[in-house]
Amino acid sequence: MPNASIKKIIPCKKSDLIKMILDIEKYPEFVPWCLNGKIYRKKDLKDMIEMEADLTVGKKFLNQTYKSHVTYYKKKDKILVINIGGPLNHLKNEWEIREINNQSEVSFKIDFEIKNVFYNMIMKKSFDHGLSNIADAFEKRAIKLFKNV
Repeated sequence: MPNASIKKIIPCKKSDLIKMILDIEKYPEFVPWCLNGKIYRKKDLKDMIEMEADLTVGKKFLNQTYKSHVTYYKKKDKILVINIGGPLNHLKNEWEIREINNQSEVSFKIDFEIKNVFYNMIMKKSFDHGLSNIADAFEKRAIKLFKNV
């Protein structure tokens, strides 16, 4: 299973960054290979926000949609995403955000496996490059939206 982690310092407030990460329906505007994002259910509870959402990723004619359960733990500033349907056998990604001097330290971990063996082999070969592009897209989006706020 491909897995990796990335840590970055992003020059924006933690609260702004968390809102951006949870705004899944905006992902097609800036995340590479993301064609659609849809939130189906959202519950804002005292200590957490829970959502069910779909992401469609790929290219025009070669794309897949997967459904995830997203939990934001407010006190820990941690977002956990787990696959609940679609082309993945397994998906777990975790965001941890800490604010340091009006900047955000973001730690992102991902671990997944695609059901289709052929697609899984392709993803393993291009995984690091793709993850780096996606992390850069989140950073650029945050800077564009929030750096001078």
